[in-house]
Amino acid sequence: MRDMQPAQWRAAYFAELQYAASQRPEGPVQTVFFGGGTPSLMPADLVADSMAEIVRRWGLASDAEITLEANPVSAPQAHLSDLAAAGISRLSLGVQSLDDAALKFLGRTHSAADALAAFRVARNVFSRVSLDLIYARPEQSLQMWERELTTVLAEQPDHVSLYQLTIEPGTPFHRLQAAGRFQVPDENGAADLYELTQSMCAQAGLPAYEISNHARPGHACRHNIASWQGGDYLGIGPGAHGRLSDAQGRRATIATASPQQWLAQVNAQGHGWCEDQRLDEEGRQTEMLLLGLRLVEGIELARLTPLGVTLDAQKLSDLRAAGVLQPSQTHLIASPQGRLVLDQLIAELLA
Repeated sequence: MRDMQPAQWRAAYFAELQYAASQRPEGPVQTVFFGGGTPSLMPADLVADSMAEIVRRWGLASDAEITLEANPVSAPQAHLSDLAAAGISRLSLGVQSLDDAALKFLGRTHSAADALAAFRVARNVFSRVSLDLIYARPEQSLQMWERELTTVLAEQPDHVSLYQLTIEPGTPFHRLQAAGRFQVPDENGAADLYELTQSMCAQAGLPAYEISNHARPGHACRHNIASWQGGDYLGIGPGAHGRLSDAQGRRATIATASPQQWLAQVNAQGHGWCEDQRLDEEGRQTEMLLLGLRLVEGIELARLTPLGVTLDAQKLSDLRAAGVLQPSQTHLIASPQGRLVLDQLIAELLA
């Protein structure tokens, strides 16, 4: 990726933006999210040029939210100021941990001190800054996470994304775990960590609005909320995913993940989308429930009917009695306990 010249990237992004506009021309754009990899390594002028192209093709809402993900080691104040001038209004800082040993395990090159320093700098540049951390790490106890989260909350962030570590099959982490090199907290331990997270964040004035996201009033990430609510979004660049709705239903798009292959594909056909498939009825139903029930507010029942989701009244009553759904006449809402077992809850709802 670093071997490619900025002019190549600019031309390729513009080509894919042109193709995306042919597929979904309606505007104006409400949110933009520069994510995946380390977008803070992008030259600020490329960010500015990309935003100008978005404005030219779709227009931009006057209150648009423009987020960029940043690594603490690629976020010096001068560069952040240039990114703000390029149009970025919200920064998502990948802190990951405030434990140096954990950062080394996670393969991060910054220290806990670097992360805190980067946050303090970013807060002076952007009005909205989010911190991303990972918990339920190997050998992590409740006391260890409580100390770490206390330090995070003492910085008085307006938004935090706190994700449980998941070990995906086929990854180096999975092979190390299978070899007995480390162990992550078991299901009960992970649940205890989750409940501690919810309690501490709520007490600090950052209640959960989604399984892993907490914010002060007015600071929730609008881009992600729109995605969880089933909104359309265009995926631009290597590995980007998108969702498009039209008269025939809903389409799922995926771009080629390899930057070199993506660039070659864009040069050959004008875009790097390697998949563009229609979701069938079951896929649309499952996706709506899987995403919507992540939100604390849940899903409006009226939005499920057009998807053909039929919910049995007795089943709903039983799930509410079991404590995994909350009482509501207008919404389908997973309780805090239900969000812990979301996959099983959705399987039961669709059974």
